[in-house]
Amino acid sequence: MQFVYVMEPMCGWCYGFQPELELFLSNRPGAEISWVMGGLAPDTTEPMDPALRDTIASYWVQIERRTQVRFNHDFWQLNTPRRSTYQACRAVIAAQSMQAHSAIEMVKAIQAAYYLEAKNPSLDKTLIACAESIGLDENVFEATLKSAATEAQFQQHLQIARQLQVSGFPALFYINDTGHAYPLALGFCHMGDLEQRLETICNDA
Repeated sequence: MQFVYVMEPMCGWCYGFQPELELFLSNRPGAEISWVMGGLAPDTTEPMDPALRDTIASYWVQIERRTQVRFNHDFWQLNTPRRSTYQACRAVIAAQSMQAHSAIEMVKAIQAAYYLEAKNPSLDKTLIACAESIGLDENVFEATLKSAATEAQFQQHLQIARQLQVSGFPALFYINDTGHAYPLALGFCHMGDLEQRLETICNDA
């Protein structure tokens, strides 16, 4: 079975969805999943607006209530947040290009750094540390992160997200044998919802 997962490593709902996705995929050990970086917020060095900081911090509380994950809320006191997530997306693409099957490892490393360790993934140093934590050479990773090839791949990812008409994350699609994409998740849901939707799609095919 083939799936396309359009996500964003600095999206709290994607973090909350990760345990549900892993449970779903654990029932399908032969499944192929393509990780597509959706790009939540373009590059900027400007500090996040205080009102937006408060809004996102409140989302973390909501996500904790609805999902299995926990957040380190000290992030907001220990960092100067930016509304800037594109570099984290590039980091996942760079990791995958360096070592097969590294996309999920890099996503989880970024999520752990951001949501559990209160580190800022908008900063290259955080992303380089994440790469090193999953066994990638930090110097090669830094060069790959900043390369034109990685940027070109990222633009392709954004194009795929547009083609699938993704307007929010997480977004999981089942791809059938003819290449048609069926949405299984457009926003957070539980593993049981994914199972039920996939069963309906396969029965109707």
